Amino acid sequence: MKSIPFAALLLGTALVGTSALAETTLTIESWRNDDLPIWQEKIIPAFEKAHPDIKVVFAPSAPTEYNAALNSKLDAGTAGDLITCRPYDAALALYQKGQLADLSDMKIMSNFPDVAKSAWQTDDGKHTFCVPMASVIHGFIYNKDAFKELGIEPPKTVDEFYADLDKIKADGTYIPLDMGTHDQWEAATMGYQNIGPTYWKGEEGRKALLDGTQKLTDPDWVEPFKQLAKWSNYLGDGYKAQTYPDSQNLFTLGRAAIYPSGSWEIPVFEPQVDFEMGAFPPPVQKAGDTCYISDQPDHAMGLNAASKNKDAAMTFLNWVGSADFAQLYSNALPGFFSLNSAKIELKDPLAQEFLSWRQNCKSTIRSTYQILSRGTPNLENATWAASANVMNGTQSPEDAAAELQKDLASWYKPQQK
Repeated sequence: MKSIPFAALLLGTALVGTSALAETTLTIESWRNDDLPIWQEKIIPAFEKAHPDIKVVFAPSAPTEYNAALNSKLDAGTAGDLITCRPYDAALALYQKGQLADLSDMKIMSNFPDVAKSAWQTDDGKHTFCVPMASVIHGFIYNKDAFKELGIEPPKTVDEFYADLDKIKADGTYIPLDMGTHDQWEAATMGYQNIGPTYWKGEEGRKALLDGTQKLTDPDWVEPFKQLAKWSNYLGDGYKAQTYPDSQNLFTLGRAAIYPSGSWEIPVFEPQVDFEMGAFPPPVQKAGDTCYISDQPDHAMGLNAASKNKDAAMTFLNWVGSADFAQLYSNALPGFFSLNSAKIELKDPLAQEFLSWRQNCKSTIRSTYQILSRGTPNLENATWAASANVMNGTQSPEDAAAELQKDLASWYKPQQK
């Protein structure tokens, strides 16, 4: 055999190393399956252009299946390198199990205010385990053409809200309120958590629930269920079998006038509709009352502690924490508002409408997301079922609240007073 020149060996080693780098593939776990085209067409190409040695695959699950699917994959060692983190307790539980890496020492964490990082930190604030990405704002999206046609204006009070619904129902052209209860989570997320802060006064009520000075059977917590019970008079035929995608389709096809939802629908709806959309915040009880909105830290990105591609994954996370990513993401996905301290210019008018509410309304988060869903029964999931049951007429608002209170008090000590 002829000997191989040393220079050739070096060249071969270099080529093998380059090939290995070129084949590094990162997989992102997420529940945002609606965003798949945006990741594939805008976000991933921007990263790969700057980092041609790293390929990225966005591999979402259905929202209702994500938690269970992700937990199973993490336990089995088959989860992706990067984990899209739900806020507060869900991600905290993964960190406490050692499945999310500690990212506290990343320099880019200084790009985010403390309030943004708090959704993905330990209770003492000493450990941060996900890079904040975006928040979403709850509210109501409406068909402007339908409103103009029917001569109605976006409501500011609860009475005006029902007056609008009555006019839409009497006309018969449009479904007044576009929501189904089949998947349950919409009834809670887009119903109960949307309007609830108006009654329990946002952070005031949420913190009172945490310290045990208010209970879920108090009037301020029962009233949102009473409102949901009234909503059933304005839902479409067959709403009990109506899924979340069904609701989305009804609205984008122009068959419904008002869609209880939030800013996260903007990038999904805008390419599909052929009518102008508007948005209004949850109506106040009476004119002059303080407006409350659920301004929810929605998602962040963490590192699977068992990833075999940690260096490449950290490269991606550093990019996610940059001002460049914040600008790209906020406009690629209008309605997902960057948590980065960098100044972001929003180009989408509907996204700007949602964001403008922060100036006049008090912000809060979903009541079940921090601490109150750590035990069993899980208050978040129980609220899904309770909200759907109330809208279906199979449970009274009072009974739904009493059951949730009993569940919470069964394991949460401040509620056992």
